[in-house]
Amino acid sequence: MEKVTTQTKQLRTFTGTVVSAGMQKTATVKVDTMKLNAKYQKKYSVSKKYHVHDEKSAAKVGDVVTFVECRPLSKSKRWRLISIKQ
Repeated sequence: MEKVTTQTKQLRTFTGTVVSAGMQKTATVKVDTMKLNAKYQKKYSVSKKYHVHDEKSAAKVGDVVTFVECRPLSKSKRWRLISIKQ
């Protein structure tokens, strides 16, 4: 009998702060990361915004949220809301 193994893809997960919740079922989340300059070994902050699908429109501006990647839901949404921390 052949051994069948299934592999599940490790989904990327981020935590960030909601900066806009004006759209229907969508929140804009800002994620801050620290990078290191290769030559001078100096740390600096880089931020990026993501459009996150929020089915219940529960996220408010200032909330800290966790989100995970998913299939494309629209032109700009490829992320799904997992949890909200006030």
